[in-house]
Amino acid sequence: MLSNPIFIREALTSPRQLRHYLIRSGYVAAVFILIFTAGQTILGTQQIQTTTIGEFARLGNLIFQMIAFLQLLLILFFTLLFSAGSIAQEKDRGTLILLLMTELKDRELVSGKIQSSLLMVYVLLAASIPVFVFLYMLGGIELSQIVWIEILCLITVFATGSWAGLVAFWREKTFQTLAISVLGMVVFLGVVELMVSFISVESGFRPWISGLNPFRSLYEILNPLSLNLSLQPVTVSAWPSLISLLILGIALKTYTILRLRVWNPSRSVYQATATTEEKEAVTTKEKTRQIWSNPIVWREIMTKAYGRKAFVIKLAYFLLAAFTLWSASNSDAVAEGTLYLGVIPPQGLAFAGIAWLSLVLANTQAVTSITSEKDSKTLELLLVTDISAKEFVLGKLGGIFYNSKELILIPVMILLYLGSQGVFSTEGFLCALVGFLSLILFAVVLGLHMGLTYDNSRSAIGGSLGTMFFLFIGIGIFMILLVQARSSFALQLQSFLIFIVVGSAALHSSLTYRNPSRALAISAWLLPFLTFYAITSFLLGGTLGVLITILFAYGLPVLAMYIPAVSEFDVALGKTTFDKG
Repeated sequence: MLSNPIFIREALTSPRQLRHYLIRSGYVAAVFILIFTAGQTILGTQQIQTTTIGEFARLGNLIFQMIAFLQLLLILFFTLLFSAGSIAQEKDRGTLILLLMTELKDRELVSGKIQSSLLMVYVLLAASIPVFVFLYMLGGIELSQIVWIEILCLITVFATGSWAGLVAFWREKTFQTLAISVLGMVVFLGVVELMVSFISVESGFRPWISGLNPFRSLYEILNPLSLNLSLQPVTVSAWPSLISLLILGIALKTYTILRLRVWNPSRSVYQATATTEEKEAVTTKEKTRQIWSNPIVWREIMTKAYGRKAFVIKLAYFLLAAFTLWSASNSDAVAEGTLYLGVIPPQGLAFAGIAWLSLVLANTQAVTSITSEKDSKTLELLLVTDISAKEFVLGKLGGIFYNSKELILIPVMILLYLGSQGVFSTEGFLCALVGFLSLILFAVVLGLHMGLTYDNSRSAIGGSLGTMFFLFIGIGIFMILLVQARSSFALQLQSFLIFIVVGSAALHSSLTYRNPSRALAISAWLLPFLTFYAITSFLLGGTLGVLITILFAYGLPVLAMYIPAVSEFDVALGKTTFDKG
């Protein structure tokens, strides 16, 4: 890898970018905020002098488990995003075809692109080692657990990156690449769990199959006593998982290398084209198609703007949603009447997961609808036409909503089904329905805004999906930590304010990156607070207040992003600036 020219170039240039420093510092800052929050939860205002060794060990073990789980979840997210996005960007810009025409071997090209795109992920893994060592000094964990977790994360990055690279070299559009990568990963983990449920506990194949799910291996590493039913010394080992994931990654990477020229022909395309052009031209009369009043909408709907075989993505999403709802409805938690966090039934939790996946996919489609135009140099062609800014923006929004209609209708149908079964009350149903539609609108407009704001497609996609992750996953996890705490909220106030303020500052920087706006600034600072308030009010049984909060919290940034995109399109796109005079 160190002799690969593609990897060497990326390793020498990427770490010098400001984006890398911000991501690394943000990750470390988030970890310290989490440590502080957990410390407040367990120790409270207790003085260090009066804290026992057992309390320190309990603190170290709790923080270690939380950080290890979040780290594995984050590296899966970042691996899919960076690996798939980097290769898809090369294809959209037409630079991959140039790499194929060089003297680089297929394995060098595939390995170089995949590993270079994952450089940031490797840096984040390295940054977590000092944190784990600090927790080891507190007690409650073994050094072997730290080693196994780091190795597990490293192998997981390799296998996940190989999968994302395969999809990126296979598909021709960025949206398809990201969507298939995410859905494929979720479906794969679901299939693994289904296979494990049918395999006997005494079977020798069970550890190797279950090892394909890194979260299972992580649980065994974090809880070694769960597998130790005797009085023998506890040993931690994840060899079956490491070997299974390594074999899977090698197989995916090998298949990508073998199919690289088939999926992405290089010289043969140009030779065939030249030969064809030399032949005598044949005049054919093609059937003309009537273009609608808004040509952008017509283009987004009637052409393959998001790639061919988009139905594969929608079919995978439908099957995943059906399986998730079926599993939740037939789980033991339903029979026992279990309510997560005291108010959420298993079917409601399944709906929340499906809805969040819809938000991510709709947001991805929105941001890639602009970044693909920029990378393929077709945006400049559209800008020199008579198409107005309003036609362009509304056309993109119409095309996005049309192509995402299944992502919107399926959660709504699930919600209607759960309402008919009495899972939700009438007020809860209306609150969930209006809230979901509002969040869908926000996700789409956010993706469009990020696509217009950032010139680099990876920055636009990363900023857009990072915002979605922070608002709906980050705040949710932080809120759960506070709910589960036995102490009063006053002890958590400091860590809460630090987390929200830092997140709001990052959100403000992301939304107003190019074009500062007072409305966007207000929205960025209010959104995390209002999101936290809405979630907390929902857990306390609120409905109308939650609905009003969601409509205001996410309606304001929608207007703040949409109005400048139409009225000041050139400024939003970075083609010009306001007249300072």
